[in-house]
Amino acid sequence: MDRREFLETAALTATGAVIAETQAAQPERPMPRIIDTHVHLWDLTRLRLPWVQKDSPLARSFVIKDYQTAVEGLNVVKGVYMEVDVDARDLNAEADFVLDLCRQANTPLAAAVIGGRPAEAGFDKYIGRFRGNRFLKGVRQVLHSDSAKPGFCLTPAFVRGVQQLGDAGLSFDLCMRPTEVGDAVKLTEACPNSRFILDHCGNGPVYAKDRTQWQRDMERLARQRNVVCKVSGIVVQARERWTAADLAPVINHTLDTFGPDRVMFAGDWPVCTLKATFRQWVEALRNIVRTRTEENQRKLFHDNAARFYGIMG
Repeated sequence: MDRREFLETAALTATGAVIAETQAAQPERPMPRIIDTHVHLWDLTRLRLPWVQKDSPLARSFVIKDYQTAVEGLNVVKGVYMEVDVDARDLNAEADFVLDLCRQANTPLAAAVIGGRPAEAGFDKYIGRFRGNRFLKGVRQVLHSDSAKPGFCLTPAFVRGVQQLGDAGLSFDLCMRPTEVGDAVKLTEACPNSRFILDHCGNGPVYAKDRTQWQRDMERLARQRNVVCKVSGIVVQARERWTAADLAPVINHTLDTFGPDRVMFAGDWPVCTLKATFRQWVEALRNIVRTRTEENQRKLFHDNAARFYGIMG
């Protein structure tokens, strides 16, 4: 089951999530300053999301006020909007909506990654429409959907589109099946002048008995110096009753492989609420990284994102 299929069938079980019991025994630590590099928002009266099933807990609007409530008290100082895989007919509407939101002074959003289809004719014209917008940082097309078969991101048209992003000074987010991280290696090699962000720890398999191929592919991808990685997303794979220890192997391999300067925290809200509140996800990650240096924790939660996206604050 890929991540898309999981999201279509998952039930809201945040109240059943269990953070490792050892956390309760930890002395209370100040909450780090957080830049959330993966904020999803959608208004279903304005945007169509084909992947959201009618009976899903996600089948309602999630707007900026909802997000502000979810992160209250967690020291989230800035956020980066992440596209939500809208119907292709709504790409321009989504981009206009979120870039306008970034301009408003009363929200934490400081930047945006919009949806786009690099392989389609006219992609350069679509990107050119936003040329000079200081809030636009990159583009994403979800690569674990039915419309993106294995190897799709390596087609000549797709590669050309991603190369155009590099020429425009924009990044591309890689959101793909764990078995296709090897394709990401080939794409990044073909686009040396483009910057890439691997989403969700490469969707590393949380409960797999053998992660060898994913681990090796992550190590190969990390050798590409134009790639950074978001530590996020994998909590949606968790069982109804989970602990931070369930997530630790995937997270620790990601952190160790990419190193302290090329990893960034990401909330993946509201998708994360299929298995955890935003607070539960933050606390689980803090528990996992508690033995790492304070400097490296600051880099993970704030400093690397500020540098990569050019965010002040």
